[in-house]
Amino acid sequence: MDSGVPEIILASKSRVRSRLLKRAGVDFLVRPPDVDEAVIKKKAGNVSTKKLARILAETKARQVSSDFTDALVIGADQVLECQGVLFDKPAGKKAAREHLMKLRGKTHHLTCSVCVAQGGEIIWCQTDRADMTMLNFSNDFVEYYMEKAGDNIQASVGAYRLEDIGIQLFESIRGDYFTILGLPLLPLLDFLRTKNGVFK
Repeated sequence: MDSGVPEIILASKSRVRSRLLKRAGVDFLVRPPDVDEAVIKKKAGNVSTKKLARILAETKARQVSSDFTDALVIGADQVLECQGVLFDKPAGKKAAREHLMKLRGKTHHLTCSVCVAQGGEIIWCQTDRADMTMLNFSNDFVEYYMEKAGDNIQASVGAYRLEDIGIQLFESIRGDYFTILGLPLLPLLDFLRTKNGVFK
């Protein structure tokens, strides 16, 4: 990286986010944050999904930024809400199946926030939402889907990967593709291009 241009760090262990940045031509390092999302959510209290997603993204970016003060640190998080209920990533295949059964035939909302920190302070943030309606699929289809999808679905809060067989679960989708994958990529790239000439 050229002298004077800040290093870029992704504060996430998400392989999908890493792949999106890499394919977009961004040079970056991965440094997963050491945060407890359950504690953050409890401390946040009864806030909107937009606010919660931003709090989670900001916390991750700030935490890693405190150790890499000159770098541009990217933190991101998603919140899934369906009929007033928030969903966490499924802990195992049984929980993934339960997620899918609760979401089928309904519209759920994915709110994703991405923040950039430098020197321990947030310097940019973007939050977006996608509305996603699942088909009213059969029990047999759930079993078929889970067999085909494999263990990867446990890494997704909704127990699906839209870029894979998970697309078969849906009747309609309104929203940005990259937001659904977990990183509002276009506004992030625009910010990085204009911030100190990063990969200009």
